Amino acid sequence: MIRLDGTLLLARASQLADLLAATVNGGASVGFLAPLRHAEALAWWEGRAADVAAGRLAVWAAHDGDRVLGTVSLAFPDKANSSHRAELVKLMVHPDARGRGLGRGLLATAEEAAAAAGVTLLHLDTETAGPAERLYRSAGWTAIGAIPDYAADPGGVLRPTTIYYKRVPATALTR
Repeated sequence: MIRLDGTLLLARASQLADLLAATVNGGASVGFLAPLRHAEALAWWEGRAADVAAGRLAVWAAHDGDRVLGTVSLAFPDKANSSHRAELVKLMVHPDARGRGLGRGLLATAEEAAAAAGVTLLHLDTETAGPAERLYRSAGWTAIGAIPDYAADPGGVLRPTTIYYKRVPATALTR
C-alpha cells in the first residue's frame, strides 16, 4: 500500500479512474451511477488532489505495477471539535482482485494510519446487506443502524445504508 500525496494522486489518476469505473460498473455502490465513464471517474479523482494536498483527505492505493487494484481514504473533518474522528471512504477493490484479502489489508492500513494520526473514532456508511458489511463486521466495526432509501445503487435503485463506527487506539504520533 502506498499513501498518495496530491502529486502522486494526479500521476496515478488514470489508473484510479480505471479502478473506480470498474468498481461502479461491476455493481459496487460507492456514490456513482453506472455506466461510469473513464472521463467522469478521472475528473472525480483529479478533483480530490486539492483535498489530499491540504490534508483533508488521505488516500492509499494498492497496486500491481501500473495497475491500481484498490484504494481506501480517510476524510478528516475541518471542525475543531471533530479532530478526534475521521470518515472511512471509498474502500474499493477491483473486481478482478477480489477474494485475496486486499480489502482487509486496505482497511487495516487506514485504521493504523488513523491511530498514528491521533484519530480515535472512525465511521463509515455502506449499502445495507452489501458484500462490504461482512468485511466491516469481521474487522470489529459496530453497526449502529440503517437509513432507508439513503442512496441510489449504480443501477439507480434507492437502497438503505448502514452506519458503522470503530474506536481505534491512538498512538504517540499526531496528524
